[in-house]
Amino acid sequence: MENKKTKAFDLELFKRLLQYIKPYRLVFFGSLLCVIGLAVFGVLRPLVLQEAIDNHVKVQDYNGFVMYIIAMLVLLILEVVSQLLFIYYASWLGQSVVKDIRVKLYNHVLRFRMKYYDTSSVGVLITRTVTDMERIADIFGQGLFMIFSDLLKMLVVAGAMVYINWKLSLIAFVTMPIVLFATKIFQKYMKRAFEEVRTEVSNLNSFVQERVTGMKILQLFTREDTEFKKFKDINERHKKGWLKTVWYNSIFFPIADLLSSITLGSIIWVGGLMVVIQGTATEGNLFAFIMFVPMLFRPLNQIANKFNTLQMGMVAADRVFKVLDTTSQIDDSGSEVATEFKGDISFKNVHFSYVQDEEVLKGISLDVKAGQTVAIVGATGAGKSTIINLLNRFYDINDGTICIDGTDIKNLTLQSLRSQIAVVLQDVFLFADTILNNITLKNDDISEEQVIQAAKDIGIHNFISSLPNGYHYNVKERGAMLSSGQRQLISFLRAYVTNPSILILDEATSSVDSYSEQLMQDATDKITQGRTSIVIAHRLATIQQADQIIVMDAGEIVEKGTHDQLLKVENGYYRNLYEVQFLKAEAV
Repeated sequence: MENKKTKAFDLELFKRLLQYIKPYRLVFFGSLLCVIGLAVFGVLRPLVLQEAIDNHVKVQDYNGFVMYIIAMLVLLILEVVSQLLFIYYASWLGQSVVKDIRVKLYNHVLRFRMKYYDTSSVGVLITRTVTDMERIADIFGQGLFMIFSDLLKMLVVAGAMVYINWKLSLIAFVTMPIVLFATKIFQKYMKRAFEEVRTEVSNLNSFVQERVTGMKILQLFTREDTEFKKFKDINERHKKGWLKTVWYNSIFFPIADLLSSITLGSIIWVGGLMVVIQGTATEGNLFAFIMFVPMLFRPLNQIANKFNTLQMGMVAADRVFKVLDTTSQIDDSGSEVATEFKGDISFKNVHFSYVQDEEVLKGISLDVKAGQTVAIVGATGAGKSTIINLLNRFYDINDGTICIDGTDIKNLTLQSLRSQIAVVLQDVFLFADTILNNITLKNDDISEEQVIQAAKDIGIHNFISSLPNGYHYNVKERGAMLSSGQRQLISFLRAYVTNPSILILDEATSSVDSYSEQLMQDATDKITQGRTSIVIAHRLATIQQADQIIVMDAGEIVEKGTHDQLLKVENGYYRNLYEVQFLKAEAV
């Protein structure tokens, strides 16, 4: 029994795809009507020609012959109009279906938990959302309806041939099983080849996307030649995948054309004998069959060709539906809507691991009072940033509880939880858009006037105004037109304008110049006033005024207290960190 991977056609997958046609039933059936018109009008032309030759050419009836020529012209016009309407509306249907699937896919991907992105390739997701979608559109524009049209035309042509002369028809039908068998084998191997092609396309997209993003690192470490060789290897595999499809095409289509030519030659020879010697066929019959044979065999070739398109679309659809079927969303079953937090935060015996059986947090408990500024310090990998990820529910904890104002955060809706928490990260991400849109993220509830006033409040209005076009300055991809310090200032403003109940600063001043750091320190003093704030920092000088400092090591809280209290702890973890940093500063 064939498995799903090698099956020539996956009917269940196709049925699922057809569900997206329901909103466009009228266009779908209109396209089918055009397909029927193509088959009927195309077959009628040889029949009209037969009548013209047998009843008017042989008897030299000029007026009657002209009428049949006009009839053939009308049929040709009707066929052209049907084809025009079919091509337009079939393509329109394909793009409409793809639009709906792409919107559903993107909406689905937006809600994946961070763990999914930790283990998934961005290039592959881009391929699913963009390239694979175009292949799905081709199912309707070039695959499904064209196959149906060709099959219908073949059936109508076969019926007409039998009706006109069943003996001549047998000659054409003898070679049909051979062509059908070759088509079935061809379809099976093309399915495998296209799966390989799609895999290599994903690999290629992923590789290029990652290298372009990290181009500075490649050039800094002079890895251009090495990465170029890797690219050539991937590109070679991509080429080989495509060459398999070319090889199968180069075998199948010449065989089909050869059988078509042999059949046509046999019909002309046998039909000629029947007309001249036996008198069991007419000249009109022979001319009609000469037109019918290409109409019978050409659709077979086209079906195989369009089946290639259909196969590529089905492979793409399978990959897209696998993403749609992925259940990697954070459970958003909470029903309570948080309009505003006081800011009391409580972690109770919280355990968490990114990888199973490798705990990052080992039963931590901490309490943050409303309005307090709490600093978290510790070595890299101690679990500081993990606390932020868990508070925003980017990941769900393994055990324990996290509460805000006494309510378990799992009981809150994700939207209301995250809308009350603002985060300023060390690695600021800016979109290729204006400063204004990067601050508001196109939130209609935040006006430009509010942004300008907020910028003045935290002391960065002059910096933004000094840029070309000010708040409408386009920072380009990932904010490349700004320095790291400037990007951080934009991130501070983005957090401030949302007026959050809880503010989190994650290493926000760790890699900026002294001028930007002073601006950020002033901004920090402003935006932390009157709200609960959690500050993660390596530089202890920035957190000495914190109401509480939490010291972490290897996923556990090892010390708590104020700056002065922790300095009094003999051989304390914080005291050692402080002394090391300030001894280095004095040495410099």
